[in-house]
Amino acid sequence: MKATLRHILKLKKEYSRLPFFDFLRDETLSARQRLEFYPCMAPFIMSFGDLNCYVMRLEPTLDVYQAMVNEHSYEDDHHWPWYLEDFSKLGFDRQQISPTEYLQFFYSDRTAVNRLLSHKLAHLIYGSSSIVRLAIIEAIEETGNVLFELVRKLAQSIEEETGMELRYCGEFHFSKESGHAITNEHAIMAEIEMDEQTRAEAIEKVNLVFAWFTEWTEELLAYAKQNLNYSYEQLIGDAKNETEICFA
Repeated sequence: MKATLRHILKLKKEYSRLPFFDFLRDETLSARQRLEFYPCMAPFIMSFGDLNCYVMRLEPTLDVYQAMVNEHSYEDDHHWPWYLEDFSKLGFDRQQISPTEYLQFFYSDRTAVNRLLSHKLAHLIYGSSSIVRLAIIEAIEETGNVLFELVRKLAQSIEEETGMELRYCGEFHFSKESGHAITNEHAIMAEIEMDEQTRAEAIEKVNLVFAWFTEWTEELLAYAKQNLNYSYEQLIGDAKNETEICFA
């Protein structure tokens, strides 16, 4: 597994340079503006718990590697309530949108990549051995670590400005995610023996994970930019209307 883990870290380094992450680093925008992508990822985040509960996890099992997969699934299947908590704190559920309009949004073209990502990952996991599942999970974890390392800083900035703690975006969630790596899990995985066929399959599927998450970041970035442009145009429109009222 060592070669596969090295390959994952190589892909993670390339992944961290994507335009979406440059957007999250853009200090010409406020921390809140850089979180404008947040509603777009709801379909994936809300389905990620199901992915852990009903796809990754297989119980009972006598397979030691599947047992590792199961243990990991219990760590990640309950993060979605924190996402909803921050969704509310960031003001996204105070907008005047009906449940029907939210459903139209969640099933629109703007969030298609987010909706399909869980389905693609499920297909990948269902067809994999327990050892390859571990590699897939590790790839998913590393994509998440890139995102949450940056978002954590934005949450910290918001908390310093407002006193509002963001648990999903902030240190609370990040410590849970990075805690996986602090354990001896990586050391154990590195010692797993893989034959050439299994290694080739793992590399192929890890490549797919990073390719799909790259598409995911592209959708998040497009959503954020469109919403920021809309907010700016709306602000200009409101100012224009106020001026017209004043001089009417």
